[in-house]
Amino acid sequence: MVFDVEIVLRERNYAVTEQIEHGREPQAWGEADVETVLKQILLAIDRAKNPSGGSRHVALRGFSWIVEPLEQQVGIAIESPMDAAVAVPFAIDRARLDGLIRRVIAAAALPGPTIH
Repeated sequence: MVFDVEIVLRERNYAVTEQIEHGREPQAWGEADVETVLKQILLAIDRAKNPSGGSRHVALRGFSWIVEPLEQQVGIAIESPMDAAVAVPFAIDRARLDGLIRRVIAAAALPGPTIH
């Protein structure tokens, strides 16, 4: 599936739209799909801020999000202190997507293994 991400950076007064492709349709998404889509959205924001930058690591923290209802689909809105993005459209139940995102964000906050 292909979806649009509309990005607004705080220091700019215009939006940039990027199209992103994800291999599975939203109705079939699991937590791994949602993690990938969230990271793709955050990378799109980074590309808008740093067009000449290379590939960077993405951490799922430091931003607010909400699943926005649309006519018969939903969108994912993400906001951080310096930017915002809205990704649309996704044909998936709003509550289901909200639950998937909550679980993905919670899992990303868990401490990982530490090597000393």
